[in-house]
Amino acid sequence: MLDIPDVFNGGFNGSLVESELKNEAAKRRLMHQLPFNLNEWDPAALREKIWQALGVRVDHSVPLDIQITGKFEHDGYTIWKLCYQSRPGVYVTGNLYVPAGKGPFPAVINMHGHWESGRLASRVQERGHLLAKSGYVCLAVDAFGTGERCPEHGVYVSHGGLLGGAPFQFGETLMGLQVVDNMRGVDLLQSLDFVIKDKIGACGASGGGNQTMWLAAMDERITAAVPVVSVGTFESYIICPNCICEVLPGGLDFTEEAGVLALIAPRALMTLNGVFDVNPAFNPAQTRRSTDEAKRIFRAYGVPNNIRQVTFEEPHAFSPQGRRAMIGWFDYHLKGIGDGEPVENIPDFTTLPMDEMMVFEKGKRPANVVSLPSYVVEKEAYWKEHAVFSKENLAEILHLEKVSIQEKQEFSSRYNWERIGIRGNDGRLMPMVFRAPAEPDKAIVILGTPYKKLHLQQNELIGKLLADGMGVAIIDLWGSGENDMRIDGSYRDRFINRSLMWLGKNSQGKWVEDFILAEEYLLKRFPDAVIAAGGIEEGGIAATLFAALRDAGTDLYLEGAPASLTYSPARSKTFGQTFIIPGILKCGDMEEFKKQAGGKVVETGSVN
Repeated sequence: MLDIPDVFNGGFNGSLVESELKNEAAKRRLMHQLPFNLNEWDPAALREKIWQALGVRVDHSVPLDIQITGKFEHDGYTIWKLCYQSRPGVYVTGNLYVPAGKGPFPAVINMHGHWESGRLASRVQERGHLLAKSGYVCLAVDAFGTGERCPEHGVYVSHGGLLGGAPFQFGETLMGLQVVDNMRGVDLLQSLDFVIKDKIGACGASGGGNQTMWLAAMDERITAAVPVVSVGTFESYIICPNCICEVLPGGLDFTEEAGVLALIAPRALMTLNGVFDVNPAFNPAQTRRSTDEAKRIFRAYGVPNNIRQVTFEEPHAFSPQGRRAMIGWFDYHLKGIGDGEPVENIPDFTTLPMDEMMVFEKGKRPANVVSLPSYVVEKEAYWKEHAVFSKENLAEILHLEKVSIQEKQEFSSRYNWERIGIRGNDGRLMPMVFRAPAEPDKAIVILGTPYKKLHLQQNELIGKLLADGMGVAIIDLWGSGENDMRIDGSYRDRFINRSLMWLGKNSQGKWVEDFILAEEYLLKRFPDAVIAAGGIEEGGIAATLFAALRDAGTDLYLEGAPASLTYSPARSKTFGQTFIIPGILKCGDMEEFKKQAGGKVVETGSVN
């Protein structure tokens, strides 16, 4: 038993970290006001910033190569099973619902939320059947990593976590990949001779509502949009359980959600929310903040009635009330009938078993319908060959700030550990416990851990370092350990890194800054000390990056750290989202960073 004490006598349970993030987001929101006139409104410039943050681009010249695997009649309309090419070699699976008759018909692209079975789920099918019976062609598509685009065909899993975060590592985003897939879906609809090309709507609920908003904002061919239980404020995303596909890196650097909604003007936008939604990010009050702000631009265009917020006494769902509102909105803006109010009645419909709706027989998906892991592996292989390391580039990717010690407090020792509280010039509080080396020529290892001390009492790495007579300075990394709001300190996916990415930062950058503060403290006390770095699990990433940035050769001591920052099923199961560092693979991977550290590497339990 190592008997490692806390520093702050109970800590502050992460409330300071949480409030810091929320306060910063609130300040950003206030700075992103929209203008009152069109002379000051530049939608093209805002779209360009969004494309840069998304990390991808749409290419409408890529052949759609629509492949139809079947058609069948159902209740007065035809359902197609098809796939189409979104990017070279990347195909999207979907169903096309086509009303009976010659047409031409208005059309709607239907995007699903976080249902592992994607467009095949009954709650997603419902909109396709309803829209077809209401006189609309409807294209329902699978988001990357879900439905028939899951890693294993016919085995449905979530596209979130580190799988969904994998594109971030080489500078792309899951959100951006979805936007491109959906824009190409609009290309498909416009290619059909029975579709009215300038009367295309978009709808979706939850994550599908998020996709609806982004598609309508980025694609001016969408005439009317209905995002459901999804619109709030980017500020409210902070410390909320939104999926990784709903993260725009650095988004709050240049806009708020109101700005994205305003990009839809002068076209039609109706948001639907439930007062009993359990996700605070989609609370109707948050939606009102964004829609009220966006309405400035709609007014400037002279169409204030083209934006509407509708709230129901419902939970997080696309309720029958919402469906009636959607049909009324689309009837008015896509067909020119009614007044935009909810229709009195909607037709009955019957959903179908998922297997009947599949484009391909279970387990027989062709290779050209690539899974998200396959796509990621190909991209990672490219950047393995083309990465360019420089300390300047690494510091930029980590968004490092110049941190220094503003205040330090040395508390009474316990169990032979010095207890030190460090306050940085950015306001952070960093707890550190320290045991001096047994001999002056022994290195001092700065050890970063995302766990509270209770989880370290029998840690083999710390025990070995002490037994070898080395100095050990254990730091609780930003937002973890004593800085973690959770009592058990188990540190897994507490939404911090997703929140930081909205603010143009990332957890590993904050953690590297912690190492820098610890180094400053130690070198002031021991100017001739040899500094080494160590880390446990995700803390090993920060230790390695810190060492790679130092001018002196730095030994590394790692326990349970990832062997690579690329995707693997084992790493996806082991690590939390602090693993994600947007753009990191363009600079290098763990082996390159260890090489740049320039010292010996002692490693146990590496995760492949």
